[in-house]
Amino acid sequence: MPLIPKVMSTQHPDNAAAPPYAVDGVIKGDGEIIEAVDAFSLGCDEQMWDSEGKDTDTHVVQKLLGNYSGYFREERRLGRDTVITLRVPNPAIEIEMRKLMVEALQGVPTAFDVAHEFYGDDVEPPIQEIILPFTTSADELSRIAAYYENFIVGQESRALLGDVSVRDWIGEFLPKRIRVIPLVEERDQMLNVDGIVREYLQEREEPYQRVFLARSDPALNYGMVGAEILLKSALYRVDRLAQETGIPMYPIIGAGSVPFRGHLKPVNTARAFREYPSVHTLTVQSAFKFDYPRDQVTSGIAEIRAHEQEPAHPIDEERAIAILDKAAAEYQKQVRSLAPTIAAVSALSPRRRERKLHVGLFGYGRSLSGSDDVTLPRAIAFTTALYSIGVPPELLGLAALDQEDFAYLREIYPSFVEDLATALQYANETRVNQLLGDKYRRLLVRFTEEIDRIHEGLTTSVWASIEQGATSRVSQYIAEAGELRHFLG
Repeated sequence: MPLIPKVMSTQHPDNAAAPPYAVDGVIKGDGEIIEAVDAFSLGCDEQMWDSEGKDTDTHVVQKLLGNYSGYFREERRLGRDTVITLRVPNPAIEIEMRKLMVEALQGVPTAFDVAHEFYGDDVEPPIQEIILPFTTSADELSRIAAYYENFIVGQESRALLGDVSVRDWIGEFLPKRIRVIPLVEERDQMLNVDGIVREYLQEREEPYQRVFLARSDPALNYGMVGAEILLKSALYRVDRLAQETGIPMYPIIGAGSVPFRGHLKPVNTARAFREYPSVHTLTVQSAFKFDYPRDQVTSGIAEIRAHEQEPAHPIDEERAIAILDKAAAEYQKQVRSLAPTIAAVSALSPRRRERKLHVGLFGYGRSLSGSDDVTLPRAIAFTTALYSIGVPPELLGLAALDQEDFAYLREIYPSFVEDLATALQYANETRVNQLLGDKYRRLLVRFTEEIDRIHEGLTTSVWASIEQGATSRVSQYIAEAGELRHFLG
């Protein structure tokens, strides 16, 4: 049985503090190689290597084994104890980046050759799986697998000149197959994740299947309540699919530190297992790794690795989706009104990782039925901007819900009140009232245990500086506020 990792280190730039190998606070270039080794030493058993929206070092395995040979030979073997998992662009959606998928797949056999040279015949592939974002159909998954098998591995049998084949010339291509992990992010696909995976598995013989469920982008589109409902529905569907097919399913949840994006921190891992008992793998993003003392980080990762899957919580999907629709409509209304402010503050937010700008309508160029075009930054920058003016995005959308809705939310979302209290301590009551109105101010009072007054002062400074056009220190205020929270966004 191959390694099925439990802790996936990712490159999401949600951290307030920067590691020592960052350059002017920004992780770039070989800093990501150092980060991968550091993540493994913290206890992570998987590093996502992202080819989407950023320049990616395709020689990651060669650099890891070449620069840290003692560690990977004597402590944690690459391919057996740890793995690199590639996230590639979706050719059906991210048209301008689709050939980066080809480039990434071509590097898989090269990585195997490097590992074979390093370990000898006792070697496991250092790259075993591909993550496909924005998965909308089984065909998208099948095309990735078929391209790798038919055009990457398949080329070895082709004649080159006369009787000389490609394999004779440059050697065998291994591994022969690559597993594909669907990353499901949109509402319709999350509510049909079981159908997508079932169809994909009908065409392939797999001993198990990992399924990656997004948490940040559903929140960006539908608010915190909507994201939690979609995630719980998807987990329940994946659980039932495993029972139906007899094929083990290993869900991955992409959770960040901020409640809006999943609320996974080194000091509250129990929250994730309370909410998502059927999860197998959790993402450890940059704030988790860099914004807490190292002993807390290693302890939190050990707790994740110790978790054993349990059955998913059942959910009354019809009732839950009715709440989602109400909350999402109100959330999107408020986001439209705040969009210019979000854009202005986001432009002044500190950057923590070198990546290409990627903006769109409610994230990734998505359309919103019946709405005017609204351009927003990605989820982390969006969240950073709202926290920096004292309007935590967790609050948005709640004004549409009644007491019965709140009561049912507490049933299916046990951490609801805890998540709100954690977020709203960083609110600025004056700004909430000014920007959202008295109904949101009353909700703020209802769910807030205590306001962090130092953070409130920093958000007042951010707001005043932008209003006065004196923005030279705004980035500093935003960074200081993020350090108080232990995350940027």
